Amino acid sequence: MSRTDEVANRLEEFADLLEADGVEYKPNVYRRAAESVREHTRPIEDLAAEGEEAVATIDGVGDAISAKIVEYIDTGEIEELESLREDLPVDIAALTRVEGVGPKTVGTLFEELGVTSLDDLAAAAEAGRIREVKGFGPKTEQNVRENVAFAREAQARERLGDARPLAEDALRYLRGLNAVDAVEIAGSIRRWRDTTGDVDVLVASAEGPEVIDAFVEWPAATDTIEAGDSKASVRAGGMRVDLRVVVSDEFGAALQYFTGSKDHNVALRNRAIARDLKMNEYGVFDVSGVDDPDAGQRVGERVAGGTEASMYDALGLPAIPPELREGTGEIEAAAAGELPDLVAVEAVCGDLHTHTEWSDGGHSIAEMVTAAAARGDDYYAVTDHATGPGMVGSVGLTDDDLREQAAAVDHARGDLGDITLLHGVETNIDAEGDLSTGDDLLETLDVVVASPHAALGQDRETATDRLVRAVEHPSVDILGHPTGRLITEREGLTPDIERVATAAADAGTALEINADPARLDLRGELVRVAVDVGATVVVDTDAHTPGALECVRYGVHTARRGWCVAGDLLNARGVEGLRSFLH
Repeated sequence: MSRTDEVANRLEEFADLLEADGVEYKPNVYRRAAESVREHTRPIEDLAAEGEEAVATIDGVGDAISAKIVEYIDTGEIEELESLREDLPVDIAALTRVEGVGPKTVGTLFEELGVTSLDDLAAAAEAGRIREVKGFGPKTEQNVRENVAFAREAQARERLGDARPLAEDALRYLRGLNAVDAVEIAGSIRRWRDTTGDVDVLVASAEGPEVIDAFVEWPAATDTIEAGDSKASVRAGGMRVDLRVVVSDEFGAALQYFTGSKDHNVALRNRAIARDLKMNEYGVFDVSGVDDPDAGQRVGERVAGGTEASMYDALGLPAIPPELREGTGEIEAAAAGELPDLVAVEAVCGDLHTHTEWSDGGHSIAEMVTAAAARGDDYYAVTDHATGPGMVGSVGLTDDDLREQAAAVDHARGDLGDITLLHGVETNIDAEGDLSTGDDLLETLDVVVASPHAALGQDRETATDRLVRAVEHPSVDILGHPTGRLITEREGLTPDIERVATAAADAGTALEINADPARLDLRGELVRVAVDVGATVVVDTDAHTPGALECVRYGVHTARRGWCVAGDLLNARGVEGLRSFLH
């Protein structure tokens, strides 16, 4: 597996430690470099092998950073980063997961109170010591108390966007083994849940020990946790990856068992029992003539197990898509013939929320649109950040900037071929629900995305009122990342989504499923609420680089977790259908 993410993570840690140490400007340079490294098409180790000049060809990576990257690939560490770690021996990743605690806060609390870990931070808050630090106060201390628990939970989970690529690398490696008959991801990753505890992979093979021996030699594995004849666990990319090998006749049974949630599987087993069947990870067995069905795992005549479809068919059900296997009515819907025809990635016709170098993106309008056209999109919207609450420094565009950008977008249209280019904005929703862009300008734009970026700790009622006011604004087309959450970092708003979605449906405003793997906002459970009240949803990538356009799949699978069909999705419509909705 490429070491690209590993290097990018080190650069991000570098940035955080520099900021915690009070260094200005350089942290953002390292963050931009990390993003560019992550999005580059070639593995970073291949470029490093060619030398510092090759690494420096990456956008945003100068001579100093390229030297550090080569140093890391060659030696496994960066001397300057190690020095920063010694000067600031803090768990920067864990501490900054606490909402409102950024690198500068970490640096101050280390300097004043010796805080190095979540335990230290929680203890300082409970003892009332944080409020005594200059620049802090009771509100900051209370915020820490309320959010440490979330940070602890987040520390034990990995984002889908980090775990899924690792799982897919394991699949590619295992599929190349002659002894492997079939291989698939299992567990919550296969259900496309937004976080996971570990990575589960299932293999069908008659040569279990041979597969296990090869698995522990997987290039991405950094160490072996355990290994037997049919099971093994390794550490890769900082995550635990578990492999289980079964015979082909039981592969479908095992895949079903290790994919479904506990509630889903219990409900299926109860359905089996009612039919004189026994269902487990080895298959479905007819136990109608068996005196003691619990005598063993493979008691009775096997009637299913080779495929997942056979497992469901044995219970009189159609195969249930993995995204729905959460025990929330999917079995009843399947039994009644009412499972939705879930939307597919291929149904998406375009992207309505993206960024360019005009705000905080890393690429030009032409570069972003060219990448979208290469993906086969029919339309593409440039929606750079407006100034306003939550925007730092010069990131956001003023109304005059947006008028100037409109001319640039219009100029770009002349060289695009068949793709339709729209000009819009991501305007900011303030704490009361007002927008940061002038109404007269909003009326002239093709598409308006309104998003909350600040005041994300509001109570439920205030947050709901705020978002309802935004979706009812006559110029707002899309409510962007409605809760403002960042997975494993901050919970974001907790509004009454049913009320917000009902208002959006009435106003003709779409609710966004932000496909950025750090957001996936709305999450699947809330998407289902929105769809149930008749709201339109839209999957947007919020891409800041061309590579991020590929994250659309995370958004679509989140939509599927919300029981979405193509008719629910705004950007599953063609250009004319889109224009009809927008206007």
